[in-house]
Amino acid sequence: MLRRVTLRTMLLTGFEEAFFVCLRQGGKFMSTPRIIIAGTHSGAGKTTISIGLMAALVRRGLRVQPYKVGPDYIDTAYHTLVAKRVSRNLDDWMLTPSTLRYLFLKNMSGADIAVIEGVMGLFDGIGAGIAGSTAAVAKTLDCPVILVVDASCLSASAAAQVLGYQQYDPQVQVRGVILNQVSPGPHYDAVREAVEKRTGVPVLGCLPPREELRLPSRHLGLVPAVEMEGMHARIEKLARLMESTVDIDRLLAIASSTPALWTPAYPALSPPENVFPVNLAVAWDEAFNFYYQDNLDLLAQLGASVVHFSPLHDKIIPEDADGVYLGGGFPEVFAEGLSENQSMLESFRQRLAEGLPCFAECGGLMYLTQSIQDGEGKEWPMTGVLDGISRMTDGLQRFGYVEIRLTSDSILGVAGRLVKGHEFHHSVVEGISLPHVYEVTAASNQNRWQCGFVYKNTLAGYPHLHFWSNPLLAESLVASCWKYKQIKNTG
Repeated sequence: MLRRVTLRTMLLTGFEEAFFVCLRQGGKFMSTPRIIIAGTHSGAGKTTISIGLMAALVRRGLRVQPYKVGPDYIDTAYHTLVAKRVSRNLDDWMLTPSTLRYLFLKNMSGADIAVIEGVMGLFDGIGAGIAGSTAAVAKTLDCPVILVVDASCLSASAAAQVLGYQQYDPQVQVRGVILNQVSPGPHYDAVREAVEKRTGVPVLGCLPPREELRLPSRHLGLVPAVEMEGMHARIEKLARLMESTVDIDRLLAIASSTPALWTPAYPALSPPENVFPVNLAVAWDEAFNFYYQDNLDLLAQLGASVVHFSPLHDKIIPEDADGVYLGGGFPEVFAEGLSENQSMLESFRQRLAEGLPCFAECGGLMYLTQSIQDGEGKEWPMTGVLDGISRMTDGLQRFGYVEIRLTSDSILGVAGRLVKGHEFHHSVVEGISLPHVYEVTAASNQNRWQCGFVYKNTLAGYPHLHFWSNPLLAESLVASCWKYKQIKNTG
């Protein structure tokens, strides 16, 4: 009989030990058709081809579970729109191999095939290694790779590229190639012949250049799907184009030829002792939508009833909220609307002053400052919960993986706990005098800095945390909400 594994067990034995307790108690091999769409470099066309493939498979009646390698939030929103299933992140650095496989298999429930979009170039990870790369995830999941090559200005040189990627790490299975920015015809035929003759890797087709299918970008990557008009028509056109230029049947055969993966018995995580369901208000609108779905699922497993609300459109924080999760996004783009919603700003000031727990990340941190200065230098008043301002800059301030150590007790738990995360922002915060509880270490160079500002039961910082790197922090957040609920109900 499967033993229930609580996070208290994980605290005593470590998450990995508790996880393997579950593995020893049961499990089975699971046949899981899967494919990774990787690129030779950033901008090779991974996202467009991944979206087009997902849409083409959905048109065939397949239930597609989308994934994105790495900590990206924007690409996953496009996947979700296309597949009608929430896209998940697969991260080799923030998660251990066993946790990554567990979440991958758990989220495949009810799906026919996994389509995984890679990140950057196939082997690009932290520094000179492959940690955090598409290749690392491909090896962990024993997953075949379809390599996207921008061959717009190449012929036989495309074969040299594919050969290099094929031989760089023989454990990474490059099983097919799609040529981007190439139309059917003599150019395509020449590149295809060169690649297949020199490498033996089949060229599955091409995606012709179409300016109307190009996805627009801004400072943090693609413009989010929620802001794009006419996306459904654009996706439909892309799917039809790929159906005519890519051998979908052969790609499906590659995806279906993968070996079965061991399916662990899912850890039956339970809420903290004596904690009953709490209402967690999650900010979700055009301005705030950067969340790992696995984080939200974990919080729900631990006793949080997740309810969405909009700082942009709603008037107040939900009255029955026992806590707030204020994620990242683009508050600087929607600063005028956020600033004009005076009733919501006042709701944040009042409720957080009363001790309502609030966990904020990146864009959420900016919203809690006194004002946001946008890219044009215009200043927009915000909640003022934190005594400082946020200011957009012309360049990237921080980008990359980080490990955070809690230096003091907070709503995320006791001092000394470690959790992994990611930073990616062009803004800075200035003039905050409040204490901080994050000691942040960059994975790339071991540089350290302080962040994570505390005001009563509010904790706000730039890092986006992955709770599955240390689920005890999620437990503590739920417990903090429960403690507040008890005080509120008895007060």
